[in-house]
Amino acid sequence: MSETSMNFPHPLLAPVAELALRAGEAILPFWRADVAVNHKADESPVTAADLAAHHLIVAGLTALDPSIPVLSEEDADIPQATRASWQRWWLVDPLDGTKEFISGSEEFTVNIALIEQGRVVFGVVSMPTSGRCYLGGAGLGAWRVDRGQAPQAIQVREQPGAGEAFTVVASRRHSSPEQERLLSGLSAALGELQLANIGSSLKFCLLAEGAADCYPRLAPTSQWDTAAAQGVLEGAGGEVLDLSGAPFCYPPRESLLNGFFLALPAKAPWRAKLLELARS
Repeated sequence: MSETSMNFPHPLLAPVAELALRAGEAILPFWRADVAVNHKADESPVTAADLAAHHLIVAGLTALDPSIPVLSEEDADIPQATRASWQRWWLVDPLDGTKEFISGSEEFTVNIALIEQGRVVFGVVSMPTSGRCYLGGAGLGAWRVDRGQAPQAIQVREQPGAGEAFTVVASRRHSSPEQERLLSGLSAALGELQLANIGSSLKFCLLAEGAADCYPRLAPTSQWDTAAAQGVLEGAGGEVLDLSGAPFCYPPRESLLNGFFLALPAKAPWRAKLLELARS
């Protein structure tokens, strides 16, 4: 894979990207193959594909550095007292977008993030069906790597190009009254919105490569849904904020559910307006 030949500014970036792509290859035999679906206690679906990717990633990360613990969606039952002592850890969703995967859609990803003191160091998001991979981190940069191609540096756009509509990325499956209110407020402030519906972490990646402007999420997510793609977006000149305007982080709380957040270009001229709308 070509990215190993490139010197990324963090020694673990290339091997973790390789690992995310290998996990994608472990998932593919189950895709569109009438895979059996089980349900966890919270009713979220899990398949043999999730578990195959999970085992491969945990083994690979442990081989890279056995001192860094792994928190994966498929092994998240680690007591908070244990997690509270971690300085660095991996935050993994071996198959993000399980519902998309089950429905036969291509919009599912493998997410791997390195967290230090609650902040994302870097993240890798791979797309199993295409072999595309996004990777990046704050202060490191961000790249998109297509199968067999050299890595392409990516960056956010601060505003839409001439003649382009302001594009908001939203979830196909998850909205809320608060989110609908925010969208209508944005539309009133910025003109007609283009809505881009896409599954899983790819919402952040659209922003990171300058194909969309804003991703407000006033609906539930879990830590492993967002951390890896947040790393990509931060590397591309974006930011993820909580509704108070503080950087979005991943402290070892009891609950692994995220609060609401806003993902946007860090220098967006409409940043203050978005925060004001999100709080209203």
